[in-house]
Amino acid sequence: MSEGLEKKEQQLQKKLEKLEAMEAEIKAREKKLKEAEKKKKQILLRISPSLWDEIAKWAEEDFRSINGQIEYLLAECVKKRKNR
Repeated sequence: MSEGLEKKEQQLQKKLEKLEAMEAEIKAREKKLKEAEKKKKQILLRISPSLWDEIAKWAEEDFRSINGQIEYLLAECVKKRKNR
């Protein structure tokens, strides 16, 4: 009976080590993303009030900030252009 417990304990220990390794990898990725976010370029964008309102409504529907929505739209346009 103790052999069975030891075997299960070893299996659990291996799973724990695997989870800890995964957690460390996720943390490293998050750190890398945060560093990349700091490197974002800032731009001044002038758009009409009506376009601003439409983007604001759309952003609200998508649960994004207006800035996030504009960034999303630009990224999607770039992806579509690359896939031509």
